[in-house]
Amino acid sequence: MKLNSEQVKRALSQFDAQAIPDNHPAIPQLNDLFGEHTYFLNSSGLNVLEAAETPESKGEAGKVVSLAHWSNEDQTSLTPHDPESTGIVVALGLKH
Repeated sequence: MKLNSEQVKRALSQFDAQAIPDNHPAIPQLNDLFGEHTYFLNSSGLNVLEAAETPESKGEAGKVVSLAHWSNEDQTSLTPHDPESTGIVVALGLKH
């Protein structure tokens, strides 16, 4: 799921990560591998948000899905894996 700047701010206020900017040189390769998303890096690796409907969210929500884990302690290389739900759901905004 591709997020706008306000949704990125809301997600980052609930999920400890850094958003990879759209102009980062790795984005075209990530889009080829995983589809068009807003990508996030955290201490576990590479993550995206997928649309989620939950009664608690009271609007648009996204579930955090892990796509790759760090392959070294320096967190300089990632190893892709099958998408894994992290169990984290973030509220992105109210439905109109």
